[in-house]
Amino acid sequence: MKIGVPREIKNHEYRVGLVPEAVRGLAAAGHELTVETGAGTAIGFSDQDYAAAGARIAADAEETFRSAELIVKVKEPQPEECRRLAQGQVLFTYLHLAADRAQAEALMASGCTAIAYETVVGPDGSLPLLTPMSEVAGRMSVQVGAQYCTKTFGGRGVLLSGVPGVAPARVVVIGGGVSGSHAAEMAAGLRADVTIFERSVSRLRELDQLFAGRARVLFSSPQAIGAALEGADLLVGAVLIPGAAAPRVVTREMLRRMGAGAVAVDIAIDQGGCLETSRPTSHANPTYVDEGVIHYCVTNMPGAVPRTSTFALNNVTVPYVHQLAAHGWQEAAARDPGLREGVNVTAGRIVHPAVQRALQ
Repeated sequence: MKIGVPREIKNHEYRVGLVPEAVRGLAAAGHELTVETGAGTAIGFSDQDYAAAGARIAADAEETFRSAELIVKVKEPQPEECRRLAQGQVLFTYLHLAADRAQAEALMASGCTAIAYETVVGPDGSLPLLTPMSEVAGRMSVQVGAQYCTKTFGGRGVLLSGVPGVAPARVVVIGGGVSGSHAAEMAAGLRADVTIFERSVSRLRELDQLFAGRARVLFSSPQAIGAALEGADLLVGAVLIPGAAAPRVVTREMLRRMGAGAVAVDIAIDQGGCLETSRPTSHANPTYVDEGVIHYCVTNMPGAVPRTSTFALNNVTVPYVHQLAAHGWQEAAARDPGLREGVNVTAGRIVHPAVQRALQ
């Protein structure tokens, strides 16, 4: 199969769909790889590295898209990339369509088959292609949150850990899934005062065992969240419903209770955000202030650590790329029901039920 790897063009996005080692493996399996010039430069991979791995280097995105049957990316296609997609092509990348009607309509108009990393399901019911980026985003949320808690970045001037004689910062994490648990782990590791909210009772038990008293683990309800946010220093929103728009679990009134100079990091922003006050931001302009609270709502957080993120992503995506390239998307999806769950758009229609409901 002919596989294309374009250079990412979203604001401050430096990840790449395939690293040279992955290209080498696919080329050895008999596939033809075309990589856009400069696709891996930002994370230390030159065109020569890709050529040595067996790829042909394309001069631009137009050539990369035109030459490919399967296009492997990282982030959702930008409008100009959607215009390059053609009927019969397969796109394999993150999409997050539930919060992006314009992209969904552009993909349907293109006639391509779009398979979303974030809705592929593993044999155990997990989301294997979303997990590594959720891990990165969860850990980053506390890292960037701690930064914006400092006075230099507009915060109250609070050290998450506190010091002997001074109380640590209060951190509230809403959602105890992959990103939320990693955020809580980072915050607890910094000795912050951490509260995690989760709705699944079985997951509450798992979190209680995992943190073993290092964090409070509470059932999520509007009343409990509102009380915990009173005077909190850092809020991490980590609510996820696979394929669907994130529910707005934090109202403007709840957020107001945090007070001026507090920080909110909304990891769920790719799916629309879980705070009433959330709106997408970029790495170029990552924050804004609403109700006195600093909001960090960057839609591609892991793009700030692109080398770590790219390797973590390739660890899980490359086996699926091999399946798609060896069998074509229809047979690959028939062989693997979890991969079939990743198909969001085909033949001009949205076919994933959660995305359909979100865009009705």
